[in-house]
Amino acid sequence: MWCVLTVLLSLAIGSQAQDKLNMCMNAKHQKEEPGPEGQLYLQCAPWRENACCKANTTEEAHADNSYLYNFNWNHCGTMSAACKKHFVQDTCFYECSPHLGPWIQQVDQTWRKERMVDVPICKEDCESWWEDCKADMTCKDNWHYGWDWTTGRNKCPKDAQCRKWTDVFPTAKAMCEEIWSKSYRYTTLSRTSERCMQMWFTGANPNKKVAEYYLNNRASWQRASAPATALLFSLSVVLVSTVLP
Repeated sequence: MWCVLTVLLSLAIGSQAQDKLNMCMNAKHQKEEPGPEGQLYLQCAPWRENACCKANTTEEAHADNSYLYNFNWNHCGTMSAACKKHFVQDTCFYECSPHLGPWIQQVDQTWRKERMVDVPICKEDCESWWEDCKADMTCKDNWHYGWDWTTGRNKCPKDAQCRKWTDVFPTAKAMCEEIWSKSYRYTTLSRTSERCMQMWFTGANPNKKVAEYYLNNRASWQRASAPATALLFSLSVVLVSTVLP
């Protein structure tokens, strides 16, 4: 009987790991399951072979007055093109990525049921983002919360003054980790390490190997196996009850 249970546990954990390797977040605009999309717009195009986003979502990701989240990039004057391209890429990454499973967590929010947390972003991607935004201005270090939405679009709250980007985010690490409430985790890992997620890429998506690595390490295995263990326990109770007199 225990041999059967061991096999069941292995199958359950393996199946769950595969699910986490290729999945979409339960959020506002993502598809239920990833798949080919054909034509994705401009900066989102690298995900076209296997995407959680639809073409119209990627087009809106590039717009200043996008209906996706009604978010105003120009809340402290016009955002520079060099800076904005990184936020467009960040949106593409968030909406389109099918390999975020190891970092998806459940949340109790009206507009989404899941979010990504502590995604290990490659050093080059984070630092180039910060460098290209250094000349810009903002009034907040956390862009998820605390805006004035009275006009239907975000604007700086009354007690927040527009300041130099580097005053709000003194380092690349501070920006990447704070701006979206720990969605990203700064790393010193390079893009060639296969241990960090790339926001920018061409050709085959390199982030699948990264997700596989984190799914296979011990901490991720323990987190992933918890529901499977619970299932196994239930099955063992049923089997024992049928075997014992």
